[in-house]
Amino acid sequence: MYYYIKGEKVLSGDGFVVIDANGVGYKISTSASSLAELAGKSGTVTMYVQLIVREDSQELVGFTTNEELAMYRHLTSVSGVGPKAALAILSTSTPSAVALAVMTDDVKTITRAAGVGPKLAKRVILELRDKLKNEELLPDEISVSDISTPLSDSLTEAAAALTVLGYSANDARAAVSKLDPAMPVEDLVREALKLLM
Repeated sequence: MYYYIKGEKVLSGDGFVVIDANGVGYKISTSASSLAELAGKSGTVTMYVQLIVREDSQELVGFTTNEELAMYRHLTSVSGVGPKAALAILSTSTPSAVALAVMTDDVKTITRAAGVGPKLAKRVILELRDKLKNEELLPDEISVSDISTPLSDSLTEAAAALTVLGYSANDARAAVSKLDPAMPVEDLVREALKLLM
């Protein structure tokens, strides 16, 4: 029914934003990351939305990017994952981080979300792995082949060092996965920095 709502952000609160579009205030439930992105913006903003109809209520859920909405739809397609759990997952991880967690069996990343336990995280991984293989939710630098095998200890250490330097976990992993794990960690970091720049 709705694809996006474009208007002025007039109010935001815990887990929601209100957009004034032509004199109508739309309350849209959203993730912490979308709220953070909207925090510094004034004037006209766009939210990509989905209408959720229940027996006793109707609710708009929306995000600042189509990628986040697409991942939300994937998450809510998993049995046992409702709108609240999907929003919680997207509040702690970007869509590409969720995709990466699914492809690498990373239960820990998914369980960082409030109310999401290991059993539900494993179900998310199981039900979404095949669906996400064909999606373009992973960062451009990462392919499914890059993440099909876990990183060695030295590569993991180098990736951790890159995140300390301010790079995202996804970018760090993508860079180090292209390097020789036999190299010393300091060299891995140096070479990965060249790739990232």
